[in-house]
Amino acid sequence: MLILARKVDERIIIGGEIEISVVDIRGDQVKLGINAPSHVKVYRQEVYEAILEENRQAVSARNIPAELGDLFKPGSSSQASGNAGGSSIATRGNPPEPT
Repeated sequence: MLILARKVDERIIIGGEIEISVVDIRGDQVKLGINAPSHVKVYRQEVYEAILEENRQAVSARNIPAELGDLFKPGSSSQASGNAGGSSIATRGNPPEPT
């Protein structure tokens, strides 16, 4: 893991395409801005984990072999669009729903 110290308005560039900037720091909360190409899905960890769990349940309920379950991971080309909803913190891109 790479650990970097950054101040407000400083940035990190990943792979020449993804830019992460520190927007604000207040107490123990850091606000980050993420600029990435539209094909890169960006999720908060808890949203990503919820998507994975929902997809696992859908695969299990449909008796789909485990090796095919990988098709239902976020970012898979076989995903339908959806909406995370219910959160005041934005995620970039629509989380996939099981098809």
